[in-house]
Amino acid sequence: MASPKKPARVKPAGMPSRQQVLDFIASSDTPAGKREIARAFGLKGNEKIALKALLKDMADEGLLDIGPARAFHQMGGVPKVTVLRVVDVEGAQVVAVPERWEAEGHPIPRLRVIERGKRGALGVGDRILARTEQAGHGWVAHPMKKLAGATEQMLGVVAKDERGKLVLRPVDKRIRRETPISEHGDAVPGDLVLAEKTGRPPRITARVTDVLGDPFQPRSFSLIAIHKFGIPNEFPEETEIEAAKVHDLPLYPDQREDLRHLPIVAIDPVDARDFDDAVWATPDSDPANEGGYQAIIAIADVSYYVRPGSQLDRQARKRGNSVYFPDRVVPMLPHALSSDMCSLRAGQDRAAMACHITLDKGGKVTGWRFSRAIIRVAANIPYEQAQAAMDAAEGKPPSTPATPFADTGLVETALKPLWACWRLLAKARDARDPLDLDLPERRVVLDETGRIVSIAIRERLDAHRLIEDYMIAANVAAAKALEAKKAPVMYRVHEPPSREKLTALKDYLDTFDITLSLGQVITTKTFNRIIAQIPADAAARPQIMEQILRSQMQAYYGPQNMGHFGLALGSYAHFTSPIRRYADLLVHRSLVGAYGLEQPAPKDKALAPETRLSAEDIADLAPIGERISQYERRAMEAERETVDRYVAAFLATHVGEIMACRITGVQSFGFFATVEEFGGDGLIPVSTLGHERFHYDQTEQVLEGEQTGDRYALGDRIDLRLVESDPVSGALRFEIPAGASHMPGGFNPRRPGGQRPIRRQGRPANLRHSGSKRGPVKRR
Repeated sequence: MASPKKPARVKPAGMPSRQQVLDFIASSDTPAGKREIARAFGLKGNEKIALKALLKDMADEGLLDIGPARAFHQMGGVPKVTVLRVVDVEGAQVVAVPERWEAEGHPIPRLRVIERGKRGALGVGDRILARTEQAGHGWVAHPMKKLAGATEQMLGVVAKDERGKLVLRPVDKRIRRETPISEHGDAVPGDLVLAEKTGRPPRITARVTDVLGDPFQPRSFSLIAIHKFGIPNEFPEETEIEAAKVHDLPLYPDQREDLRHLPIVAIDPVDARDFDDAVWATPDSDPANEGGYQAIIAIADVSYYVRPGSQLDRQARKRGNSVYFPDRVVPMLPHALSSDMCSLRAGQDRAAMACHITLDKGGKVTGWRFSRAIIRVAANIPYEQAQAAMDAAEGKPPSTPATPFADTGLVETALKPLWACWRLLAKARDARDPLDLDLPERRVVLDETGRIVSIAIRERLDAHRLIEDYMIAANVAAAKALEAKKAPVMYRVHEPPSREKLTALKDYLDTFDITLSLGQVITTKTFNRIIAQIPADAAARPQIMEQILRSQMQAYYGPQNMGHFGLALGSYAHFTSPIRRYADLLVHRSLVGAYGLEQPAPKDKALAPETRLSAEDIADLAPIGERISQYERRAMEAERETVDRYVAAFLATHVGEIMACRITGVQSFGFFATVEEFGGDGLIPVSTLGHERFHYDQTEQVLEGEQTGDRYALGDRIDLRLVESDPVSGALRFEIPAGASHMPGGFNPRRPGGQRPIRRQGRPANLRHSGSKRGPVKRR
């Protein structure tokens, strides 16, 4: 006889929510410990025990940090009394950072230290106990006591300078200065290391504390980004143990909708590491919906394995998303789940959350339902093979050189109906007219040993658009299904462009005689009409699309629906990738609760009995959304920098060659150019363009020589010589192919001695600047 279901633990009536705790700590004038929080909310007896557990959970989840004297403060804020490390001395101004900082996704705050008594007593590396307070938009610190010294950590690569001395080369291409190494420990040239900054200006040195590895080894460039951005890349032992435990949870086929008889297929990139979605479609048999289709978008049922409040849940929330590098994946979930039990592999029974949609002949989604299902994927098909198979089946010229998918039976039963249904979805998408920016995406191709084979631009095939449109349809259905039940939704929000960004875009488009009227209601159609005016082969087309992209707001996650401007949708949530995005996992849990999709509780009492969204998470959706949005931006920046390093490593064998480039940015100090074939950005300083003065027009984004009239404008194509390619920082440096006489300190036969005169640092002497298209030119 089955044991009775254990009732859910009821939260004591007086217990505050996570948000109420955060609000109290933020508003408290004194350090707030457990005692102060309990007193503020009138908690007694067992409620204090429950509060202790709540505060521990909030600390584990990254909501709180524990400062001195066991006082709590909101993650991302600074404790009212804390230990600081001095990291910079700028003249009389001392700058410090918190010594302990665990607010992942929040930038480390820099505090102005207000020294009392003798000035200059504090130097880089000093530790102080200080009282902190907000001042304007920043923080200030009042030292209470000087502690034993420590220093700011730096990430770099050990190298030798021209004198044979060891120096630390920064991995950030924005930092040009190398730091002498005073203590290298076991580090040798070429090692990626963490080091502490010691000393006072101008004698700052680095002391190596940790050797991280060789960043030049195959599959190691991502190490730099992992350490630079503080991306969690290892799971605690207890999390791995829990993953192994839930891996073997029974699927309960009798409690799920059995879809194993359907030829469901997963279409993914050829180098995909995990498979979290699969699709199926068939003509609708309902005579009332003639010409319509039924479709299923089956998504890995991650919420069945990753339960609210579990070790897996806490670690997933701390990461927010998986991070995809060319040489590795840093997963949101341990491999036992992310690339095994939750991955929809062909021929294996898998738990899925199925979204069933009905489309009419116009492509409008007229109905949806969600079920917990069991599926068996018929095949994992790369995009290119699916596209080649459909090109052959429809008698079209091949759009990809890939070999067609060989299973002709699945082409008939799976791919053809999917393509026919997709054409209805595409019809509805075209009517909606979402923002259509066809910008190239770089793909780093590695061989089996991790060596770079090529840098290629990813193909954009109908197969990609097909999966994208099915996923969008499921995401919309998930949002609307939750709204219908008035259930919590973690929306994917993309707000319309701000007035400020639109004004800047208007000024830019004016230089191309393209009109953008700010008096109209701005929609995606507005931007698509602009793009349609530009010939497909126009040199400026890619740059104009990039400027339109830059004018858009950044998408984020939140519980308030503000619509999705770019997709031209009123309600949108992420549902289709719970293996790699925490937001999708929350949406799954909300669907479980809203539609009664709970499964039998595990026999192991150590696992949470339910998989629905918890009451605590419902109360805290706003701060959760903020954090995972920050983690998403962190991942994007880390991925972009790593690709830049691979491009630089690939181009390092082409130094000295002339390359076709395009100007992608113009500033007063020079212009940036991108290698058209491979990507990768490099700077051409204005001081290397010759001896004449250059006028910088900020509105037109152009540098123009006063004497020759030479122009370097945004979007121009230009041949440049690659003179430096640094894989460690990802930085490239170019020169005009005219010759070395244009380089700083280079030979110039027109000057006595053939050398440039030495001038003071600052604005290049050959620059004139104007901030507007027709504004006065000022010498500076």
